[in-house]
Amino acid sequence: MYQIGDNIAYPMQGAGTITDIQHRESGGETESYYILSLPFSKMNVMIPVENSGKVGVRPIISRDDIQKVMEVLGGETQPMPSNWNRRFRENTEKLKTGDIYIVAGVVRDLVRSDRNKKLSTGENKLLNNAKQILESELVLAADVSLEEAESMVMGHI
Repeated sequence: MYQIGDNIAYPMQGAGTITDIQHRESGGETESYYILSLPFSKMNVMIPVENSGKVGVRPIISRDDIQKVMEVLGGETQPMPSNWNRRFRENTEKLKTGDIYIVAGVVRDLVRSDRNKKLSTGENKLLNNAKQILESELVLAADVSLEEAESMVMGHI
């Protein structure tokens, strides 16, 4: 179980800090929820404590892991389907894993694809979401601003 003040990553939303643990009664049972403050979107998310592992909640990467993320960003572009709909589905599934290295690969590949041929509106939104997820974790892991995290990401692609 995580504690107030812990930094965690929540798939498809990004990383944040647990600001509270609330207990709510429903149907005669008490459920506990992490209240996660997300710096990027400036919102709070309630995550059921009991299901947090099932949905992929994990501790954020350590400072030592940041270099590996930068290596993924600078790595080889992975082949993607030519059909934009299939690409979109595959990349969405990758983001759902919550794995920071997979998310970094999605960002890298979509940014490079956008440079060659502009992304569709849906893929552009997916890229922005992937960048938000990645950058929010870098903000907390590296203790940098959002602008610095964005520079770190874009400077390695």
